[in-house]
Amino acid sequence: MSKLEESSVITNFQIPERIESFSQEERTLRSEVEKALHRYFQYVDDEPVTDLHQMVMSEVEGPLLETIMQRTGNNQSKASIMLGLNRGTLRTKLKHYGLL
Repeated sequence: MSKLEESSVITNFQIPERIESFSQEERTLRSEVEKALHRYFQYVDDEPVTDLHQMVMSEVEGPLLETIMQRTGNNQSKASIMLGLNRGTLRTKLKHYGLL
């Protein structure tokens, strides 16, 4: 086998590994939030950013509550246990997001 053929064999062997690593890209909640924040900072470019914590929390908390309420069949007791929140706090948050 010539050096060129050996190189081709090695390259051909390595390509599927690279493709596999791209297809198994990490898709955790954390990684998705990081990606969203990177896109946000690209969008705002050099503009000053304020109240970022509040913005992120309101973007995440609403869908979180809505999904948990659907998952528990709108059972606030089960939802509060699942979320680790006091039931009164859950009710306040549900009202805030128009889910109650």
